[in-house]
Amino acid sequence: MTDDDLIAAARKAATQSYSPYSRFAVGAALRFADGSVVTGTNIENASYGLALCAETVAVAKAMDGGVRGGLEAVAVTGPGDMPITPCGRCRQVLNELAQLGGTDPDVLCVGPDAVQRVKLSDLLPHAFGPASLT
Repeated sequence: MTDDDLIAAARKAATQSYSPYSRFAVGAALRFADGSVVTGTNIENASYGLALCAETVAVAKAMDGGVRGGLEAVAVTGPGDMPITPCGRCRQVLNELAQLGGTDPDVLCVGPDAVQRVKLSDLLPHAFGPASLT
């Protein structure tokens, strides 16, 4: 799967967003070393703090499917004029999955006209993860 395909999967996931409060539909797609792709979309809640971000949903789906490593790339897309980046919580959740497989995935931050490629370690330097507990 190419980066363009991964971005398309994230955009498609965003169409399933439940975001009646913010109207900020986000989609995420995770690509693994075995070629599999897992997507997620944001799910809001009237109790705002209970909302789920697209990246967190995708990671939960991957873990539920038994995926514990091999995260190579993440695409995140949303509305607006600028490329969107994962929030701090999502960076931490992505880091947990990445550290389980010893990877530092590319994060494709997607806007309508531009894609910013950045390593997860650059988005979350000095991250706390599974290795920090040993």
